[in-house]
Amino acid sequence: MVRVGNLDKALEFYCDKLGLENLGRFDNEGGRFSLVFLAAPGQKEAQVELTWNWDEEALGEGRNFGHLAYEVEDIYAICERLMKAGVTINRPPRDGRMAFVRSPDNISIELLQKGGALAPVEPWASMPNTGHW
Repeated sequence: MVRVGNLDKALEFYCDKLGLENLGRFDNEGGRFSLVFLAAPGQKEAQVELTWNWDEEALGEGRNFGHLAYEVEDIYAICERLMKAGVTINRPPRDGRMAFVRSPDNISIELLQKGGALAPVEPWASMPNTGHW
């Protein structure tokens, strides 16, 4: 479960930018919260639950629980797509295998190349880290 501060921004990031599929939503009027279940394409057994409390609350850094990790078909292509969508690549895929980005709620997301690492290529091979991940 990942707690989010703005459900629309979270869904834009996780679904529109990162490419996860929205598997369903549950709204609880009495408890004043919504749950949205997401998964990477073809990986419905590995779901992430987004929890949005309707009453505003300050959320912490987010990294204190660790991070989420997703296997991707082409790490360079997804990092390029995320950059074009305005997402900072905090740890670029210099090794062709691993990258980190952050969600709008500062959740650290690890992207892992499916199968073996891709050959290092520019601009990724020499791109420095940005912020922390």
